[in-house]
Amino acid sequence: MSDQIYQAPMVRRAAPNFRVIAMIVASAMLMENIDATVLATALPTMARDFGVGAPAMSIALTSYLLSLAIFIPASGRMADSFGSRTVFRSAIAVFVVGSILCALAPTLSFLVLARLLQGIGGAMMMPVGRLVLMRSVDRKDMVSAMSWLLVPALIGPIVGPPLGGFIVTYLDWRWIFYINVPIGIIGMIFVSIYIEEVKGKASGPFDTIGFILSGISLGSLLFGFEMSSHEGEGAFSIFLIAIGLLFGIGYLRHARKHPSPIMDFSLMKVPSFGTSVIAGSLTRITQGAQPFLLPLLFQIGFGLSAAAAGQIIIATALGALAMKPMAKFVFRRLGFRRSLILNGILGTIGYGLCAAFRPDWPMPLIFVVLVLSAFFLSFQFTAYNTIAYDEISKERMSSATSFYTTFQQLMLSLGICIGALALHGSMALSGTETPALGDFSAAFIVVTIISITATFWNLRFSPTAGEEITGYKAKQRKGAVAEG
Repeated sequence: MSDQIYQAPMVRRAAPNFRVIAMIVASAMLMENIDATVLATALPTMARDFGVGAPAMSIALTSYLLSLAIFIPASGRMADSFGSRTVFRSAIAVFVVGSILCALAPTLSFLVLARLLQGIGGAMMMPVGRLVLMRSVDRKDMVSAMSWLLVPALIGPIVGPPLGGFIVTYLDWRWIFYINVPIGIIGMIFVSIYIEEVKGKASGPFDTIGFILSGISLGSLLFGFEMSSHEGEGAFSIFLIAIGLLFGIGYLRHARKHPSPIMDFSLMKVPSFGTSVIAGSLTRITQGAQPFLLPLLFQIGFGLSAAAAGQIIIATALGALAMKPMAKFVFRRLGFRRSLILNGILGTIGYGLCAAFRPDWPMPLIFVVLVLSAFFLSFQFTAYNTIAYDEISKERMSSATSFYTTFQQLMLSLGICIGALALHGSMALSGTETPALGDFSAAFIVVTIISITATFWNLRFSPTAGEEITGYKAKQRKGAVAEG
């Protein structure tokens, strides 16, 4: 029965509505991204209501990360077993229920438990939402569809802080969670109408031991990377990272023997997927570090207010949004390989220019540099997110999406860690307790040097990679015939 469902000719039916499907998935992810950024703004007010210190509220953020780390690897198997539409719709429902419980929380302990539940929904929404899109969209529309998925990550950081400030100032912090309810309900209705049910083939018993080992490893690594950016948490951060690496090694040894591991590292042998994971991971070091380093640079290094710094950083979101309508055209003209090499170098060097920012620079020039840097790197991530699945069979698509999303989250957190370590290392060498402009320059240089090494991996893509998705090779052939 599951094979029959899997073979259903759904692509022809769903392809004309790929923008609708992409926006349904993007809207669910936008709800999740806004929730995270809004909450960060409201933590001091929530701390007063719960009668605890503001630092204690960080557990409300980290508990959510813990759920993500544990359940993202299992998302692909869940989608195969119960159907991608069912799991995606259920993930939205769990997120909404978790949001309601967060809003009703009488104590911090209750809030943490509710955030853990909310995180389960979020862990399923990210990879399964991408899986829904991959299974529902015709290959020729894949670039356009995947570019829509960048929208939540870009709009969330823009809308979140001012929305959080408005809610905390004029309403009650509990409305941060209540606003998810109507969005989630509408999302579940549209999922039921527009998205087909697709199940994967059974691939052996559920990897319970692998689920536990990967959960401990990823949870410890994510927490460790995140804690590295907190003052005075260096030793605890190192301890968590060590635990994560230890259990990660244990998982790798276990995965070699299990017939269907929870995270299938054999996917890395698929050329386009493995190269995209490695090159994308290196590039995401910069993407993860920038939201940490830029606000600190503008507030501490330039002496700007938080509001003024936020207005400048909006440039990164504007640049990335401007990319969306142009992605398909560029990939069709240049192909994936040349686009990845060119855009990767331009975008990474652009962010490397942040090392040269000084208070006497004209603000419009800083704004333009950030817009252009984000513009090029957005092409990069659209390309990585698309080309990764070019050679993945339908049977392995669910495993691939959960694997890719896991590494995506891990590398974003690692970017924060590396940015923080580079900043603190420069401060230690200069013997200062407060970061100076030179310390920020050193941190920007370190993360961009790491990311620029992705160029060597981008060179390993085939010149014809993604030709079916973009029509690049077909266009070249047509031109050759015309010349003949």
